[in-house]
Amino acid sequence: MTMAEAGHIQETPIRVELESRYLAYALSTIISRSLPDVRDGLKPVHRRILFAMRGLHLEPGTPFKKSARVVGDVIGKYHPHGDQASYDAMVRLAQTFAVRYPLVDGQGNFGNVDGDSAAAMRYTEARLTRVASALLEDLDQDTVDFIDTYDGSSREPWVLPARFPNLLANGSTGIAVGMSTTIPPHNVGEILDACLLLIHNPRIEIPELMAVMPGPDFPTGGVLLATLAERQEVYLTGRGTLRLRSRWHKEEIPYEKGGPRGAWRLVVSEIPYQVSKSRLIERIAQLIVSRICPFLDDVRDESDTEIRIVLEPQSSRLDPELIMAYLFKNTDLEVRVTVNLNVITAQTRPQVLNLKGLLQAWLDHRFEVWTRRSRHELAGIGARLHLLAAYRIVHLNIDEVIAIIKEHDEPAPVLMARFALDQEQAEAVLNLRLRALRRLEEMNIRKEMSEKEARAQQLRALLADDTLLWEAIAAELRQTRVEFADPRRTELAAPPREPTLKQEDLTPREPLTLILSVKGWVKGIRGYDDPDITKIRFKGEDRLLQTVKAYTNDTLSFVSQSGKLFSILADRLPAGKGFGEPLTVLFDIEGPDPIIWAMMVESAREYFVTTRLSQGFRIRGVDLISNYRAGKQVISFKPGDSLLHIHPVLGQAVAAMTPRLLLVCALSEFPVLPRGKGVRIQRLARDEPLVDLITFVPETGIVLDSGKRQKALTDLTQWRGERASRGTLLPYGFLSGATFVGHGAASTLYREESLPAVTGELPLEGIE
Repeated sequence: MTMAEAGHIQETPIRVELESRYLAYALSTIISRSLPDVRDGLKPVHRRILFAMRGLHLEPGTPFKKSARVVGDVIGKYHPHGDQASYDAMVRLAQTFAVRYPLVDGQGNFGNVDGDSAAAMRYTEARLTRVASALLEDLDQDTVDFIDTYDGSSREPWVLPARFPNLLANGSTGIAVGMSTTIPPHNVGEILDACLLLIHNPRIEIPELMAVMPGPDFPTGGVLLATLAERQEVYLTGRGTLRLRSRWHKEEIPYEKGGPRGAWRLVVSEIPYQVSKSRLIERIAQLIVSRICPFLDDVRDESDTEIRIVLEPQSSRLDPELIMAYLFKNTDLEVRVTVNLNVITAQTRPQVLNLKGLLQAWLDHRFEVWTRRSRHELAGIGARLHLLAAYRIVHLNIDEVIAIIKEHDEPAPVLMARFALDQEQAEAVLNLRLRALRRLEEMNIRKEMSEKEARAQQLRALLADDTLLWEAIAAELRQTRVEFADPRRTELAAPPREPTLKQEDLTPREPLTLILSVKGWVKGIRGYDDPDITKIRFKGEDRLLQTVKAYTNDTLSFVSQSGKLFSILADRLPAGKGFGEPLTVLFDIEGPDPIIWAMMVESAREYFVTTRLSQGFRIRGVDLISNYRAGKQVISFKPGDSLLHIHPVLGQAVAAMTPRLLLVCALSEFPVLPRGKGVRIQRLARDEPLVDLITFVPETGIVLDSGKRQKALTDLTQWRGERASRGTLLPYGFLSGATFVGHGAASTLYREESLPAVTGELPLEGIE
């Protein structure tokens, strides 16, 4: 810039300046930091770490050096960024649980699967692994281009020769500006098998490649749940999502005297890739403590060099498959693995490639490496043959050559004129040490020249015929496979049929009796014997309203006076000792809305709702369960109406009675509703409430109970009619009052001492 230009100000729209500068920043982030190169699978920081370690001669088998020394060379010579960021990148290359094939051999604390960080760089030591050496192999054979470092003081490789298929073998993740990449690790043996197929048949399709390379192979193992179609979709498009879950097994506990028989535990032996073991265990423990997962009693970490997470069930009667299905859904024992095969191509641009594109890009790179290395070697052989020709002349004329050197101050021109040598040959002859003259034997020279010429002929043939070059690359791939291939760690499986998880399925099945008081206090008495109702204690003037026999894994529903329904798992009821707890603690019950009915609900059954003013409808069990603490409105009452009862449907006929009349009609006349008022069951006279209703099988009939005697009715012809009709008089002896026997509900309602709100007189004026 001249002095005249120094004071010049050029006006430019700020939008243009921002766009150009942000674009430059975005390109720098994408290419020079965040996305891996398709040829060697490395980001610049990883490539510079390996190159710096090579410069420090940290090859496999050599002594370790401090990580701080490596990081110092990396940030001082090649990577002008923070030392901690560079160290973290090097640490990850050494973690066997993070990298499928580690590139750094670490000594010291390099972190663990629990998520603990590595020790400071001054404490740890490192050197290259054999895999890293394969990536750096032939770097000095002009196989790749070198560029200036950030300060121009030295040179660094633009890409590594990469004899090892690092991109797919170790995978990569990165977030750039406007794009990202997530490439899962794979098994190198399968990758090389797929490459060999691609070499032999360049037109091969991805499904055929997947016959030998079926899917990712994670360093932490696990089970990959995906159909063949799902995996093909990922590899065809370069994008997709796969499910990865832990590997587990059921472990029988040996019987010991005094201990339970048939006891077992669940053991998790492999966890998903990049999941912190300590956080996973903490999450499971939180589920246990909060009783969200009451079917587990304890979780322990018994891991050493191998993962071993022990899950203790509360009961041996629980289903292990259901327990694990719940944990897969609610913890990181199962995760979603995102796949995005976004890479920097050889043309230095980001692009999402499919599986065949990734393999072909690496093979094309190897083809270029072989071509450049062959040309470099051929040029070296030519230079050596050129010098060997001069050495042979010296050997044949040794005395004359020595004489010329002794007699002339500038012997090079004389040697060139006498023996037809060029400048390079003459200088090589003059630079020979005297002790080397005795080794100039013609046979050795001729033998070396013959070997060099034979090798040069092979190289010319390779360079002239692509088929021969691809055969040589294929042979190298087979050798690489022998050197690095190992067994697959991740199992491939089709997604299992997921069970419909319900909390009741994961709770031990034990007998329980629900005790509900008039004032809305509730508790559960467990055991196989019927509790003595007379010995149950209640608070103050409270008394028993209803008992329900159920099991701990049953769902109990409560209906309030307003028709709202609340549900809870029986296992979560307060313990039977003491007075229990008020229902207002378990549910959000608004205002003075007492609970008037309790029942055990089976979601697959059908129930019949009956009100005192002869309204009724059928309802599915699933609609009698509320998943909300605030409940849900199920029954809408007419003014002055209230609930009579809710019983499971036991047959195709309905029998309803008033104090004097009996009506039998078909169940099909009543609609199935999720909620509502229902339809009229039996037409009532003034001051005539509905007394009872039962559903039954027509062939078996019904049984009436007057309180003093019972009567079975099998021929119901005289009482049959349509819904909403009056019915016919009850048999003699039952006109003063009767009920039906056998509702089929495991509950008893103590109505004689209930609150007036439940059994009080109903305003029946105006009812037909």
